[in-house]
Amino acid sequence: MKHDFTSVQNIYIICGKTDMRKGIDGLATLIQDSFKLDPYSDSIFLFSGWSKDRYKCLYFDGDGFAMLYKRLDNGKLQWPKDEKEVRNLSQQELRWLLEGLLLQQPKAIAKSEKGVF
Repeated sequence: MKHDFTSVQNIYIICGKTDMRKGIDGLATLIQDSFKLDPYSDSIFLFSGWSKDRYKCLYFDGDGFAMLYKRLDNGKLQWPKDEKEVRNLSQQELRWLLEGLLLQQPKAIAKSEKGVF
């Protein structure tokens, strides 16, 4: 099972620590009850626990939920700490996060707005 998630509408990161013992039903309930989001939407939801060397990804693909669980062999994620926050990430921020970088890269070149000449 290999999916291309680059066309997913939203990528949400659940900040802070999540109980990594939760399965699909527990994570979907957390998404609905705590953050008032729809787990059935075209969205990826990311969770991490205490150690920051593992994460879970929850996605509804139209006929059921898929959950990815990954444990890093070397290194830790720079997971945001605010327990009550959920963030909508861009594809680039997701790449940074999964490469062990901070979500905000101050030296990255920001996208420009249209200028007036």
